[in-house]
Amino acid sequence: MNEIVSWLRQRATAATARGFVVGLSGGIDSAVVARLCQLATPGQVAGLIMPCRSDPRDEADARLVADAFSIPAIRVDLEPAYDALVAETRAGLGALPPEMRPPVDDAAGRVAYGNVRPRLRMATSYFIANSLNYLVAGTGNRSELTIGYFTKHGDGGVDVLPIGHLLKSGVRTLAQELGVPHTIIDKAPSAGLWLGQTDEGEMGFSYADLERYLTDGPEGVSPALALRLERMIRSTEHKRNLPPTPE
Repeated sequence: MNEIVSWLRQRATAATARGFVVGLSGGIDSAVVARLCQLATPGQVAGLIMPCRSDPRDEADARLVADAFSIPAIRVDLEPAYDALVAETRAGLGALPPEMRPPVDDAAGRVAYGNVRPRLRMATSYFIANSLNYLVAGTGNRSELTIGYFTKHGDGGVDVLPIGHLLKSGVRTLAQELGVPHTIIDKAPSAGLWLGQTDEGEMGFSYADLERYLTDGPEGVSPALALRLERMIRSTEHKRNLPPTPE
């Protein structure tokens, strides 16, 4: 914990930033990152609560975290912006030749529209951060980053990743040390891409299975899961690298 706090303080100093902005989702990762940032730059952390067709319980949990650590919270309702953008986008897609239009309500379309939410949150986070001369602290952990389980230019669009080296189990251990409320620690992880969405439900495997793969290698899980994870890692490599350019 102390090492991460010191690292955050160094990053803020190097960037001549006054503090950090953290999106509070109501989950364990954002709670841990918010508290770490608060320890690094006391009095200079803003928590952002950005509902967008979200489960009301997530906002309540985000408030719980903000209150537990006395972190000032800024609420920005992104639903009107989301609705307007989706309506304009659908109209634009409808103007394409029929053979180019995407299928209605297919899985890819669901993900595309779901990813609009974290991308709106990223834009909002940077608006607030730029206004305050803060850095945007990301909440991705090693488990998610390795398989690309994050939205490119959404929750992946940040300045620092304080828990990017920690597996999900390590985040839970750190949460207990930091005094994160137990209701947050015990909550099922969710990216909030749509109502009822959970990380493990969407991934199709548990964080425990993923952690066994990351710590023990392919032999730690079934051959079918090892193959699936290897494909996920390869196919999401573009998320972890700068855009390619010609030689």
